[in-house]
Amino acid sequence: FISRPQKKSVIATGLVAAVSLFVVAVHLAEKPYFPWQPAFSGHWAPSKQPYQAFKPHPGYVSIPKMEPLKVKCELCSVVSSSGQMLGQAAGALIDRSPCIWRMNNAPTRGFERDVGRRTTLRVVSHTSVPLLLQRPQHFFGQNNDTVYVVWGPLRNMRSDGKGVVYNMLRQAADSYPHARIYATTDDRMNYCDMVFKKETGKDRIQSGSYLSTGWFTLILAMDTCKEIHVYGMINDTYCRTEGYRKVPYHYYEAGNRDECAEYLLHESAPYGGHRFITEKTVFAKWAKNHAIKFFNPPWQLS
Repeated sequence: FISRPQKKSVIATGLVAAVSLFVVAVHLAEKPYFPWQPAFSGHWAPSKQPYQAFKPHPGYVSIPKMEPLKVKCELCSVVSSSGQMLGQAAGALIDRSPCIWRMNNAPTRGFERDVGRRTTLRVVSHTSVPLLLQRPQHFFGQNNDTVYVVWGPLRNMRSDGKGVVYNMLRQAADSYPHARIYATTDDRMNYCDMVFKKETGKDRIQSGSYLSTGWFTLILAMDTCKEIHVYGMINDTYCRTEGYRKVPYHYYEAGNRDECAEYLLHESAPYGGHRFITEKTVFAKWAKNHAIKFFNPPWQLS
């Protein structure tokens, strides 16, 4: 006979073992989301999409019940994982927001003064799921009511038993039934690709590009938040500005990769790079049609 705490411990151990293998696989064989040209559908008109509170969003479905996401946010504070957050003492201001969004596994403990304490929603890349599952009780335990929205390619997120990341999330949902985990649908992934092509004139796959978690975050935020405050995100010209502030790529990885060096490396990569700078140009355009404001550093929108 195995008690409930022992059972959860065994399950968590199994998750960590599976996670370790998956991390290796991801880093050795990262590929574009889809091996074919997706059939785009839907209409992209960012200035014509009104905020509608509590409207079910079929592009994101719960695991395992497949129910659409329902989110109401009058004001969303989107907290970047950038080293720009360090030393800004924005935590208290962020914590006063009704909805606080974070990305991937960015921690709050130890960084409360700069990034705040609360989290209401996390947008998570399929490649970051293993990092969450290394601390399943912390992220998915009963004391955590955060909504998790996970995006990723069909090969990893398919729900027919063949999606390795979906299977991990399904096991986490079974182990922690109070966890609020949502998967981005295949149609929604195609839609986000279509938006990239509409805004940049470039096909994401043919240009060898990966979309960032920030891209998926802002697209969801524009659908569900009446007003958006973004903290710690640099604009498209920041890294070309004389005397710019050099910070780590992630605020919780001090002394590791330099943010601008990482941005420039990805932007110029012929294949498999995040187009961070290109995305920031698009974000500035969106901010002219939506109630989006950028802080630490502030953006000058022409």
